Amino acid sequence: MRARSAGWRSIAWGERNRSGMIDMNSRSGVERYNVVWDSPSEDCHGSMPLGNGDIGLNAWIEPSGDLVFYIGKTDSWEDNARLAKVGKVRVKLDPVPVMTPFRQELSLADATLVARYGDGTCLRLWVDANHPVIHVSVEGERVATTATAAIELWRTDLYTLPSITQTDVTADYEGRAIRPITVEPDTVITGLSDRIGWYHHNIKSEGPVEHARIQGVSDFPRQDPLLHRTFGALISCDSPKRLDDTRIQSGAAGGHRFDIYVLTRHPATPAEWLESVGKLTAAIERIPLAERRQAHERWWREFWSRSWIHASAAVPASGTAAGDDAAYLSQMVCLQRFITACAGRGAFPIKFNGSIFTVPAAGQPGDADYRNWGPGYWWQNTRLCYYSLCASGDYDMLEPLFRMYVDELLPLNKFRTKRYFGFENAAYYAEGIMFWGDVFQTAYGWTPMEQRNDPLQESPWHKYEWVGGLELIWIMLEAYEHTGDDALLQKRILPAADAIIRFFDSYYKTNEQGQLVFHPSQALETWWGCTNAMPEIAGLHAVVEKLLALPERAATVAQRAYWKSFAGRLPTLPTRDTPDGTALAAAAVVGDRCNAENPELYAVFPFRLCAFEKANRDLGMCALKHRLNRFNNGWSQDDIFMAYMGRADDAVKAVVDRASHHDPGSRFPAFWGPNFDWVPDQDHGGVLLKAVQAMLLQSDGDKIFVLPAWPGNWDVEFKLRAPRNTTVECSYQNGRIVKLTVLPKERAKDVVLVPLASKSVAQEVKGVVHEY
Repeated sequence: MRARSAGWRSIAWGERNRSGMIDMNSRSGVERYNVVWDSPSEDCHGSMPLGNGDIGLNAWIEPSGDLVFYIGKTDSWEDNARLAKVGKVRVKLDPVPVMTPFRQELSLADATLVARYGDGTCLRLWVDANHPVIHVSVEGERVATTATAAIELWRTDLYTLPSITQTDVTADYEGRAIRPITVEPDTVITGLSDRIGWYHHNIKSEGPVEHARIQGVSDFPRQDPLLHRTFGALISCDSPKRLDDTRIQSGAAGGHRFDIYVLTRHPATPAEWLESVGKLTAAIERIPLAERRQAHERWWREFWSRSWIHASAAVPASGTAAGDDAAYLSQMVCLQRFITACAGRGAFPIKFNGSIFTVPAAGQPGDADYRNWGPGYWWQNTRLCYYSLCASGDYDMLEPLFRMYVDELLPLNKFRTKRYFGFENAAYYAEGIMFWGDVFQTAYGWTPMEQRNDPLQESPWHKYEWVGGLELIWIMLEAYEHTGDDALLQKRILPAADAIIRFFDSYYKTNEQGQLVFHPSQALETWWGCTNAMPEIAGLHAVVEKLLALPERAATVAQRAYWKSFAGRLPTLPTRDTPDGTALAAAAVVGDRCNAENPELYAVFPFRLCAFEKANRDLGMCALKHRLNRFNNGWSQDDIFMAYMGRADDAVKAVVDRASHHDPGSRFPAFWGPNFDWVPDQDHGGVLLKAVQAMLLQSDGDKIFVLPAWPGNWDVEFKLRAPRNTTVECSYQNGRIVKLTVLPKERAKDVVLVPLASKSVAQEVKGVVHEY
């Protein structure tokens, strides 16, 4: 197992330092997972994350006592389509507070960074959960006479970046630079009397117009998504003294407070942005701070009440717990869920390669705006940030995913599909896209569509990788099963499902037996030149099965007849022979192997056609045993496969190891990576969340399986969500279920205890649960 705090001092799980002992049993609820440090940080690699779902901070306190933080935002796209930082702020106290002893704590319950200095000074930093404003407050018996907030920009002049990744907007799919990447400077606002501020205004747009022309969709009606996008912030304070255009000083008696208002507008001129941010500031200032703070705390309190997982090693008769892996895992799960919440309610889906918490990388080109794998969205990476959200009850955080991929991109995808193939009311979802929907130009190539025989992208890496549309429907169907949201079904699921299924039905032809033959196809990025690749075959079987299981009122007779007819044309799941019997296969016929995924196990996750309780369990078990690629970091899903197959011992080892793979260069323990992508790696954390949830709770139809892959020697208390607006709250202690609450009560009959629970326990709760 990797070291958990390499090179960093922290207080966690009984580690002693100047501030004493933190006992995980001395705090209840989420407070037990707070991250506490007893020393300041040298630089941004010692930052803590904060956020409100749209605005994110990387914040740290330096040995000088200064508070420093980067500001990120989910819609601050600069003209090269990079998701850029809004900026950076420093708060300096004078006189400098005493630095020993020192305690910095991330309070998860209210999403607040609290720093206490040796002279009693207390500094708080938080992002309002309901408004686009950041608050810094300084108070104490011997509070500093003055506090100064300073804007620290790095985009100060026009400069050129090297072509540093194969997915830069201005490179081809083999990474060859087409033209330089120029970065425009920010603008510091002048002439303000009682505040300071800055903005970034896109005076040009690299990509969208040219991409659309080359890809043959320039006549699709839409606005340039980059041109004239403007983002920035204003800083105000009590008793302000404006020192210059980039510094403002608070000289308020008894304490200091800075308010940083952050806004993106598109399209907007600088004057329009200034007018808007002024109105925003005035509107927020009319609400008393105490009232807004109460609402902020109320939002986070409701968030943490949706679900939880508290695990610990069972205490044997000797009276000592066997290690802290279970408790440590619980903390990492909680911290990842916090990071997701800090970035999950914005205008765009979470970026897998760093989210809005990137910082300058040591030894890498670029700055805080750089991230490996560039500005685009890969579906196979993006989805892993979202598969845990239904079980945790965080349905609101699915909205950015559905809004972009369905509301905004389905019309474009239908337009593109008709233009390329002539198919009516059909759509395919490409694997790699820019946020406005065009395929990566790096993958599509630079020959215009009209001059090609094949309108699809040139890059073979995901040319026929079309499982993304099916997974999108699958996630939406899961959300519908959980919430019963009829608007989601009628406005998003059914239109998307109809278009995506019709694409496959139109693109592929049937053989003499009347079955569709999926060729050419590919099994993710790993197997090229396939026939009947598993991901799409499994996805279509699973999606159509769920569609046919919808309530009668949900779909028309014609829709059901089509789904049933289409299901009859689908080929069976591909299999292969192994020394241990028949196993799921990546495809009926595989071609060249080019990556390190296990696509055969897509029948296990995400589509759960093969699982621990199903009759075909051995197909999945054999595929898991004979999988070619074995690792559990980054986007690898081995941990989830193990949980779905009920392999508790294997799953435990995998998730504990995954939870220990944080970035050795980052102080915060849940900043994963870089793995295959970037820091913090949201694929790594997303898989961790989903795997641990699946160890505790799985659903299939009406059935709810409790503790399907949980180790018998770990105690746990959890609250998770299941379909039909169901909540399952369970306490498992010393090998026995001591509490099991299912709401609504009528769902209790659908609960199945897996063999982990003893027969006596099942008998004790007879009538509440069913023994499996």
